Amino acid sequence: MKQSSKNNEFRTAALYCRLSRDDNLDTESNSISNQKKILQKAAKEKGYTDTLTFVDDGISGTTMNRPGFKKMVQAIENGYISAVFVKDLSRLGRNYIEVGRLTEEFFPAHDVRLVAVSDGIDSDEGENEFAPFKNIMNETYP
Repeated sequence: MKQSSKNNEFRTAALYCRLSRDDNLDTESNSISNQKKILQKAAKEKGYTDTLTFVDDGISGTTMNRPGFKKMVQAIENGYISAVFVKDLSRLGRNYIEVGRLTEEFFPAHDVRLVAVSDGIDSDEGENEFAPFKNIMNETYP
């Protein structure tokens, strides 16, 4: 992933939260409200003062046809978003090919920084060799 050259001070970060019924983990650590808190804190720490939150609650990450996700992608394509924050890569999606396309092609093409907080991934800090393996493992989750 290439690094973002945009100034965070004047750009908007997307905070993307997803929780699937299939995850069977609707606990405090994975709830939508907790994801929002984690992402808001991380965005602020990274210098983003303007954020938009996109949520898909109860929708599996195996499909990329999610309303909140699609709105976020549209905002990126329209040039409104300079960074995407997710709790971990599995929140972005559980489809190895599609998540790889996003992280390796779509986000860099739109100069969008990706931060997966719990996975320790920040595209502005360079390549993460383990990200593809995380995506594979996320796809195998039942």
